[in-house]
Amino acid sequence: MKALVTGAAGFIGSHLSERLLAAGAAVVGLDAFTDYYPRAQKERNLRRARQMPGFSLVEGSIAGVDLAALLDGVTHVFHLAAQAGVRKSWGRDFRVYTRDNVEATQALLEACIGRPIERFVYASSSSVYGDEVPLPMREDTRPQPVSPYGVTKLAAEQLCYLYYVNHSVPAVSLRYFTVYGPRQRPDMGFSRFFAAVLQDQPVPMFGDGRQTRDFTFVADAVSATTAAATRGKPGGVYNIGGGSRVQLLDVFELIGQVTGRPLRLERLDTQRGDMRDTYAETTRARTDLGFAPTVTLEQGLRAQYDWITSAHD
Repeated sequence: MKALVTGAAGFIGSHLSERLLAAGAAVVGLDAFTDYYPRAQKERNLRRARQMPGFSLVEGSIAGVDLAALLDGVTHVFHLAAQAGVRKSWGRDFRVYTRDNVEATQALLEACIGRPIERFVYASSSSVYGDEVPLPMREDTRPQPVSPYGVTKLAAEQLCYLYYVNHSVPAVSLRYFTVYGPRQRPDMGFSRFFAAVLQDQPVPMFGDGRQTRDFTFVADAVSATTAAATRGKPGGVYNIGGGSRVQLLDVFELIGQVTGRPLRLERLDTQRGDMRDTYAETTRARTDLGFAPTVTLEQGLRAQYDWITSAHD
């Protein structure tokens, strides 16, 4: 395998790159090092991959690099690069999301036409579902995202499908459900919660705390992603979830147990675009990909806390 990993310096992308390299693949990492969060953390994310044979890094955006040269000899594409974040996707910033999530995906798919790509694995999101769907969420449910971010992720999914139907690009979309673990972005929930506890600050709680999420440990998400590269059905969509629906208040209790420190909660207004509940129906991923999450929420939280309180790898 020669893999192109876009967003290779990011949270999931760096873990995925290491997993592929450890399995003997050659990996070309592409990352634009946008300023969504500090470059220093992204450089730390890449530290191990840079030390492994078979890794090369190209700095640049999908729109700014020579895609034909980048894809030369590539057998698998893992497209994880995107502008992340629900809460920042409103208003004038929406143009950033359409550029980096929709237009960039189209350009990359277009560049794959006629090439011997075995799989094009696209990292989508549970944000495509919205709130008006039954739980657990099934891939064949009509998606109705409630955030601009979710709209762009769904649009990119549709691009993957139409490039498969019209141009035989073997694209597979994975809908990740709230991935967490070591290297999680600093703007994401668990990172913010742990940071507040360690700094003896109030922990922000948006809404009543009774909203639920299907949390997925990063190693499990990576296992599903690598499996999709060989077992995913082209044109298909798969839910990738941790296997249990957990209330946010219970998460705060677990974080208190993991850190050994009491939490002071600061209740804030519910944010626009935040979904009330997520819960993945993963039968399709279990059947096709052999996906089965192995890390419990408590185990995963301890791993993330150990990473935060250590020297970061």
